[in-house]
Amino acid sequence: MANSNKKTKADDNAGRVVTEAKGHIFLIGIDRPGKLNAFNPKILGELAEAYTAFEADPELRCAVLHAVGDHFTAGMDLREAEFKAELFPVGLVDPFDLRPPWREKPIVSAVHGICFTIGIELSLATDMVIAAQDTRFSQLEVKRGLIAFGGATIRMVERAGWGNAMRYLLTGDEFDAETALRLGFIQEITAPGDQLTRAVELAESIAKLPPLAVKAMRLSSWTAVRQGPAAAVDQFRELVTSTTASEDFEEGVRSFLEKREPIFTGR
Repeated sequence: MANSNKKTKADDNAGRVVTEAKGHIFLIGIDRPGKLNAFNPKILGELAEAYTAFEADPELRCAVLHAVGDHFTAGMDLREAEFKAELFPVGLVDPFDLRPPWREKPIVSAVHGICFTIGIELSLATDMVIAAQDTRFSQLEVKRGLIAFGGATIRMVERAGWGNAMRYLLTGDEFDAETALRLGFIQEITAPGDQLTRAVELAESIAKLPPLAVKAMRLSSWTAVRQGPAAAVDQFRELVTSTTASEDFEEGVRSFLEKREPIFTGR
């Protein structure tokens, strides 16, 4: 995983994933603009490493997925792609959020320009998506004789309903940011160039909140989607007990009574 701003000719050709910690925020950037940020095995592996590092660091509370250059990604690099069921290294956090080890912390994604295939699937796997007005979307695997297997067939149906999802899954047609917003694939539209700033703003607002409560809120919602509402209800007692026993809960109540801004530590 690359953490340096220094870039070599090899990086230009093969691409890399760049990361940067800013306080409690972790920036994860796809950096292969000369190839429209097309994904290859190297970038896939580094992305999984970045997600795993984010999960492992207790000081990091929210991440932002973004891309360098004029486009988020044109999709998989068909000249280098290895089409197999496990695109990401087993044992690391799956950026598609389809297999364990499961991600527990929130991620906001910022997309712009071309956002095709794996770009849509990665953003749908995050917790919210901010898109520039000029973003062009397409889940076009069907046009190449492929199936989308990074979660699009699941999450597009969840968010948009059967007919709306099939409209784009079965045709591979492009759609714009307004359509993506209407269908629930993204949450906000910004002026071109402002998407990353807005995503960081949202991440910072999340990072100021008690981390245990944020994780619990996300886990409850995740359980409801994956296992059904009944399973989420059964989990309430456990999550309420764990959050109310935390120092952050005490700080939240104390700061409210003392009429001051809370300082949450994650304990």
